[in-house]
Parts: sequence; structure tokens; C-alpha cells
Amino acid sequence: MNREELKTILPHREPMLLVDEAYVTEDGKAKGFYTVRGDEFFLQGHFPGNPVVPGVIQCEIMAQCCCVLLQESMKGKNGEAVKVTPYYTGLNNVKFRNPVKPGDTLEITCEIDRVKEPFYFAKGSGSVNGKKCISADFSFALIRE
Repeated sequence: MNREELKTILPHREPMLLVDEAYVTEDGKAKGFYTVRGDEFFLQGHFPGNPVVPGVIQCEIMAQCCCVLLQESMKGKNGEAVKVTPYYTGLNNVKFRNPVKPGDTLEITCEIDRVKEPFYFAKGSGSVNGKKCISADFSFALIRE
């Protein structure tokens, strides 16, 4: 899914839509990408002369990527479109190993571990050029509005 297609399942819009492309792999995992341009709002002041993507933004990128796994859960009983918002409900075991900087493409891989509706429990990681930058366990609640 490209950015426009992601907007059909995510409530996020610019400047908070933080995934350029995402898809479900053959083994049922989410794979997503975000290329840091360098002019993002979250780099202003973090840090002057040495911009680094904040950890909380990396966590948000991971969560948005994972939502491609929830596409079917975000539809109504007959497959019709319904307004569903994925809310972060937990973030555990977060580890930051390497910085993500302008020009980097953060590659995210996520999977759902278990479901107890409306809660979805997942784990994910992100890397740049094969070097792990982030890993975490996290959860969502899908809230129908």
C-alpha cells in the first residue's frame, strides 16, 4: 500500500502519516518503510546540527505500519467501511540501538502475537541498512466510532 492507500485504513494525515509504503508479507507479517527527508517537524530542535528521529516517532512509525495487518478487522461484518480508529494502548520492552537520521530509510517488520478484541498485541522491529534501530512489544485497541 502506498501513502494514499494507507489513508483508507489509517486516520493519520500529514504531517503525522509516517509510513511511505506498507504491505503484508507471505508469512503474514507487516513490512513498511519510511524515508526520513530531513524537513520533518519532529527533527526541528532534535537535535540542532545533529538531527535524530525521536524514539517516540519511531514507535509511531512501527504502529502505523502494523495497521496493515488489521485491515479486515477494521471493516464491518459484511465488509463495508466503518469508522474504526486504532489507539495505542501499550508499549513495552522498547529498545533503541542505533539512531535514525535524515536520508535513512527505516524498514519496519511487525506481527500480531495475539488478539483479545478489541485489543491486538504485536511485536516489531526497525532497521536501517540491516542495522537494528528499534524493537518493541505494543498493543492497540480498535475502537468503532
